[in-house]
Amino acid sequence: MAQAKLKSSSINIRALASQRTLIDKAATLLHKSRSDFMLDSACQEAINVLLDQRLFFVDEETYKAFLSLLETPVDENQGLKSLLKRKSPWEK
Repeated sequence: MAQAKLKSSSINIRALASQRTLIDKAATLLHKSRSDFMLDSACQEAINVLLDQRLFFVDEETYKAFLSLLETPVDENQGLKSLLKRKSPWEK
């Protein structure tokens, strides 16, 4: 996550020694300082949380059209069938 180098606020946290060691190892692997690693990681997680909380407000007609699309069976799609049969990268 690219941020301007001008930083004006501090964030202080306490951590267990084991947590600090874990963070330091990960930061070192990415050639980052502990602070940069923690800030990048925290910001990415904050983005994920906020994106998960999105609400979409639509009028009733649009909502019904959306539900109709969800309930309509999809056409035969061999590529999709093949994809769904494969293991996810994290399952290999």
